[in-house]
Amino acid sequence: MLFYIVSIVCLLAILCVCDWFSRDSRLMRQIPGPTAWPIIGNVLTYLAPPDKMFLVMRNLHKEYGPITQVHATQIRYVSVCEPNDLELVMSSSEYVTKADAYKFAAPWLGDSLLLCTGKKWHQRRKLLTKAFHFNILKKFMVTFKQHTQHFVKQVEEEILKEKTDVKALVGPAALRVISETAMGTSLTDDRVAFQKYFDSILFLGEAIITRLSKVWLHNDFIFNLSKLGKTQKSVLTELHGFTNKVIKNRRNFLDETDFKHDDNNSDSYDNNEKMALLDLLLKNERQGVINNEVIREEVDTFMFEGYDTTTIALSFFLMAIANEPAIQDKIYAELQQVMGHSQELPTMEELNDMKYLECCIKESLRLYPSVPFIGRKVTKEIVLSGYTVPVNTSCFIMIYDLHRRADLYPDPEKFDPDRFLPDNILKRHVYAYLPFSAGLRNCIGQKFAMLEMKMILCGLLRRFHVEPVTKPSDLVYRADIILRTVDPMYARFRLRR
Repeated sequence: MLFYIVSIVCLLAILCVCDWFSRDSRLMRQIPGPTAWPIIGNVLTYLAPPDKMFLVMRNLHKEYGPITQVHATQIRYVSVCEPNDLELVMSSSEYVTKADAYKFAAPWLGDSLLLCTGKKWHQRRKLLTKAFHFNILKKFMVTFKQHTQHFVKQVEEEILKEKTDVKALVGPAALRVISETAMGTSLTDDRVAFQKYFDSILFLGEAIITRLSKVWLHNDFIFNLSKLGKTQKSVLTELHGFTNKVIKNRRNFLDETDFKHDDNNSDSYDNNEKMALLDLLLKNERQGVINNEVIREEVDTFMFEGYDTTTIALSFFLMAIANEPAIQDKIYAELQQVMGHSQELPTMEELNDMKYLECCIKESLRLYPSVPFIGRKVTKEIVLSGYTVPVNTSCFIMIYDLHRRADLYPDPEKFDPDRFLPDNILKRHVYAYLPFSAGLRNCIGQKFAMLEMKMILCGLLRRFHVEPVTKPSDLVYRADIILRTVDPMYARFRLRR
């Protein structure tokens, strides 16, 4: 028995020594980063709780510059926040494959557009791009308006309070919008089930970060035996069951109506007509293009991206704008100029005319990008910032750090919407701003998101003034796939006079 143990230890030692002196390992050690040790490399850097992990990630770039690395044997990560490097990675068809860490989301989102690559990605992208055609976005305006009106009534109940949790306030509005536009299902149909669904999303995001930071949980077999893995399995069973139930109900409804309500190719649209992304998917299922599993994967992905990211974006915007009364007044002046004395919510054309509001949203997304980082797999050796990055390295694009580079955004912590005036945008590198990613895998729902946020904020800011409670300096972040704070963000809402 002792002989076998000694043999295994010796074999592992030989493998580690070979890896240490391999070309890939030598290339990685040349890239700036924390001290690397034999066998364990420098992954101990990431062994920190979520609230500390965020600072660890920020300090790496502060200490080592625009490119840094963490590695141990075959686990290799580089993180970059240099626009020229980002363009090389994000504009090339060579690097469209997501980083290995995204496989941790596969039990949840399957082979959805967010995760798949190659021919499958091209097919899915082509199919789903149709869901954001101009005429379909117009149909979504019906839902945007309806739920903005409901949201404004909810805000009215907050005006006597000294502070309101902004995420708790805007979350239900974003949830109602995405449940109808993605699933074709009203939140009021089953409020408890929907809340459980989104609690599951929060858990799954945290589980992914936990696996990413704990090397021993990278192995599926070990993870599935862990308490976290068993809990995730149970959560996914319920989550996928809920999604499949919604899909079945919508399929039955469309079969009964013979899809007559859905005319996505029409150049006109009924102002009272609603439609859902799920309808497009079910239409393609009927034509034999996709199956139920594909539909479930894409619906879960849209629900995750459409609810969580929008809620976070709106929450940070309200916190930020509450601390900028002069900027808030300029937004209100623009809304009055565009809308006049109309008591109606804006049309799509009027939303598009709200240029200053858009600059403010973009500045908020600069400071508080809903997705603070994204990852790609290096499938072909590449030189970034003068360093050769070997094949099979995970390249993480640190959007949060990129957006706070003082050479790109002077006085980067200052909230300054003028950074996004057309002339100022032209002065910056095209890959200096990535709230919706960029290149071939940019977010196909960014126009949808901007219209939704503009509508909700227009309805809110025309009637209410937002006053500060939480300050930007109060924020403490936690590591997650979405930008999250440890504590809630608060603001006060008062009626405009």
